[in-house]
Amino acid sequence: MKWIHDFQLFLFDFDGLLVNTEHLHYQAYVNVLAARGHALDLSFANFFELAHFNSTAWREALYANIPDLDPNWERIYTEKKEEFSSLLSFGKVELMPGVDKLLLALEDAKIRRCVVTNSSIIHTRLIRAHIPVLETLQNWITREDYEKPKPNPECYLKAIAMYGKRGDRIIGFEDSVRGLQALKQTPALPILVCPAHHPLLSMAIDGAAAHFETFEKIPSNRLI
Repeated sequence: MKWIHDFQLFLFDFDGLLVNTEHLHYQAYVNVLAARGHALDLSFANFFELAHFNSTAWREALYANIPDLDPNWERIYTEKKEEFSSLLSFGKVELMPGVDKLLLALEDAKIRRCVVTNSSIIHTRLIRAHIPVLETLQNWITREDYEKPKPNPECYLKAIAMYGKRGDRIIGFEDSVRGLQALKQTPALPILVCPAHHPLLSMAIDGAAAHFETFEKIPSNRLI
C-alpha cells in the first residue's frame, strides 16, 4: 500500500464509509415510527438516496409520507438516536471492505488520520467498542464538535486546523453527495468510495478526484 505515503493527513467520514451502519439507521426509524403506530412505506433504498442527498431530504419525505406525524422533529430524532444506540449495543456493525487493511497500514506508517462524522460521540464509542481496529484512528470530530452539518465544510476545516501541518498533502474520503461537497471546499484531495449502483453516483462523482467502489479496489502502488 505504497500510495498512503504520498499524504500526511487522512480524513475519513464514518457511517457508510468505514462501517456499514446505514441499514441500522433506517431500521431505527422503522422501529420508532412503528412504536408510534405508523407504517413506513419508504424503502431502505429511498432512505439511502435521500439521506445521502442533504440533511433534510429524509425528514421532508417522512412528513410527506406520514401527514399526521408528530410535527416536533427533534422529539422523533431523539427517539431515533436512542433506538439506534439500542441496535448498536448488539454489536451487529461490520467494517466496510478493505477498511481494516488500510487502517492497520496507516497505523504502521504512523500517518496522521482523523474521522469527521455526523455521528455522535456516544454512537462512535459504541461501535468502536465492538471493532477494535477503529481504535487505531487517532482523532475524532463528532457532531458535538461543530455547528453546521455537511455539506458545510466546517467539520473538515476544523479537523485540518487541529491536525494538519503546513505543507501537508491531505486526502479525504467520503461516500455521500453532501459529504463530498463539504470535502471539496477544503484543501484535501476528495476521494469518493461507494458502490457503482449508488443511486446518486453521477451527482456524487462530480468533482471527486477519483472514485472507487471499495477501499479494496484502490491499487496498491498508486491512488490516481
